[in-house]
Amino acid sequence: MQRRAQREQRDQRAKRLHRVLVCAAAVPVMLVAAGCSSDSGSGDSTDKAAKAAASASASPSPTVEAAAYGKLPEPCKVLSKKTLKDLVPESKSGKEGKSDDISARGNCSWNSLDNNGVKGSQFRWLNVSMLRFESDVARGPADKLAQEYFEKQVQDAQAVEGAKSTKSEPVPGTGDGATAVRYELKKKEGTFKQQTVVARVENVVVTIDYNGAGLAGDKSPSADDLMKDAKKAAKEAVAAVSEANGAGGGKASGAPSKSASKSPSESPSKSASKDPSDEPSDDASKAPSKKPASKS
Repeated sequence: MQRRAQREQRDQRAKRLHRVLVCAAAVPVMLVAAGCSSDSGSGDSTDKAAKAAASASASPSPTVEAAAYGKLPEPCKVLSKKTLKDLVPESKSGKEGKSDDISARGNCSWNSLDNNGVKGSQFRWLNVSMLRFESDVARGPADKLAQEYFEKQVQDAQAVEGAKSTKSEPVPGTGDGATAVRYELKKKEGTFKQQTVVARVENVVVTIDYNGAGLAGDKSPSADDLMKDAKKAAKEAVAAVSEANGAGGGKASGAPSKSASKSPSESPSKSASKDPSDEPSDDASKAPSKKPASKS
């Protein structure tokens, strides 16, 4: 009996030990399973973040075609001496307008008064203005901005207050497009015949303002002759812009960035052009008190 009881006790102890070992063996298995589950979740999160970053970097940044021309010629040197002699024979030199950025805007004006005393006088006024545009991702390519400004300049020339006999015509062979506008403007000094030629070449707009009048009883100049001279000056100015940027133009160095400078919003002639009334000194041949050209 005693031996039987001892065997039963040993069997019970063996069973308890077996249960302990089984439980102990199960613990690391659970830990391993938990660890694998944790690693798997972390990997999924990392993969998703990596995929999102790759997708963002793959999206293309906004771009716009670079401007063709990156600079302007000196305003008072865009016309040859011969052309200036023909258009403003009595002018000694041009007056360059002020510009906060000579690579973007510039203008020069000339006054000429041929005083013939009691026989009257011939007055001429010439102004060349240039405006260059930069490409901008928000506003568009430079040539498109220049074209919009070109059209506005033509419209302004066609709508000058007090203008009479206004006529417009295309000017072939001058840049990428050009339009000439002519009209007459009567002042107390006489009738001034205004010729405005607006031309675009790539991302630059050139505006030629040329007017003439016979003062103190002298006869009025021929509008056809004045227009012919204005067209000649426009072609020279356009050629000077192209030459300043190298043969055939070519793209300006450096591609435009998102923060590219905004295009100028007004013509350099608006604040820098010379008033014709500053030149003549004789009361009998005084030039008009206000420039009869289109607002720039």
